[in-house]
Amino acid sequence: MKQVLVIGAGQSSPYLIHQLLQYAEVEDWHVTVADLDCDLAQSRVGDSSRGDAIPFDVHDAELRRSEIRKSDIVVSMLAPEFHRIVAQDCVELGRNLVTASYRDAETRALDPSARRKGVIILSEMGMDPGLDHMSAMSIIKKVRASGAVIHGFRSYGSGLPAPDTADSNPLGYVITWNPRNVAIAGAYGAQYMEDGQFKVIPYHEMFHHTWDAHVEGIGRLEAYPNRDSLAYKKIFGLEDVETMIRGTLRYPGWCETWDYIVKLGLTNDTIEIPNLETKRYRDVVEMFLPLTTTGSSVEQRVAVWLQINPTGSIMEKLRWLGLFSEDLVVSRGNTGAQVLTSLLVKMLPLPETGRDMAILQHELEISYPEQQGRRERVVSCLIAFGEPGGFTAMSKTVGLPAAIGVKLILQGKIRKSGCHIPTLPSIYEPALEELKNQGLEFAERFEAM
Repeated sequence: MKQVLVIGAGQSSPYLIHQLLQYAEVEDWHVTVADLDCDLAQSRVGDSSRGDAIPFDVHDAELRRSEIRKSDIVVSMLAPEFHRIVAQDCVELGRNLVTASYRDAETRALDPSARRKGVIILSEMGMDPGLDHMSAMSIIKKVRASGAVIHGFRSYGSGLPAPDTADSNPLGYVITWNPRNVAIAGAYGAQYMEDGQFKVIPYHEMFHHTWDAHVEGIGRLEAYPNRDSLAYKKIFGLEDVETMIRGTLRYPGWCETWDYIVKLGLTNDTIEIPNLETKRYRDVVEMFLPLTTTGSSVEQRVAVWLQINPTGSIMEKLRWLGLFSEDLVVSRGNTGAQVLTSLLVKMLPLPETGRDMAILQHELEISYPEQQGRRERVVSCLIAFGEPGGFTAMSKTVGLPAAIGVKLILQGKIRKSGCHIPTLPSIYEPALEELKNQGLEFAERFEAM
């Protein structure tokens, strides 16, 4: 019986665990879900005879290695900073690993050791990253097979409240994945290329460097650049394109509000605030304002510092979020970003009767040299909706690709060793076929230019 270890039972894990338990019935596996919160892990397993839950602290090296050693494959759904130590253990112990997070430099450095051990570290096997890569490689391959030349590539991804849930709060957003990633979004800055021009966007400029994006059936959204788009020119084999952009989508207005939160400094995740438990939320905001800022209240001083209308819509959103609350801070950490994260979790839950949606959209500008250079725009789009009171779209689109990765590896259909992301045909083709069978399929349309 194959043993599958899932480390982490947070918001992105429910559908992954559900799917693995379903596979386990057919494939004769056993699934162990490990989390610091054992009750949460048990709730994910439910009454399945194919799974169990265990308490797990990733910092406990002896426990971590013991559980990995018992397994045939590990799925890490931990925060990205913990993947490195799990990956190191997996390589040393000769165990395969699947993650849904970006492959960092430290993971890439394990490639020679993983090859020697004959194990695969399959990263970026989620939604974004993951499903976006697989679908991009598939449409690129299809377009080239038609004899077309690709001149521009734009790719967007997002998890948002569905249109019928978007008005559940003033920010038009709900937390359906790791809230810390929402709090520190854009912190790495971004770079991309448009019409042959390279653009570098530092963090403090990120959220007013936006543009309109249209998604059929949803309407107008706003986009901002996502990390290093240029790296994907090589990954996707698009070295000669004139435009290369990967972006994140939000409902209009989010980025303007978040830009001011960044300017306040509340997204800082390195400086620890002393005696945080004795402070109110408004006290924390005050700490980020210059001493010379004038005004009779913290609200007025924030408006002066940000140069915004003290009674305008931005201030109303900041007030609604709780930044000026008299309540004592409740936070799992001592940084501004951790305080902000606690507020996001409290104020932006998915309503019980609401649903979220996940969007992935690729836009390619192509031409046909053998047809007098005729130009077209190709749009490939996936929109998945969550189930009210059930699985979220984010959980499904993140968890299902990872579960499929596990299945393909244990079935021997992925025979690679080393550190990989799903941009190889031997990985993305069978994965996309399984995703299609599970109801996640991209719709394509071609438009004349």
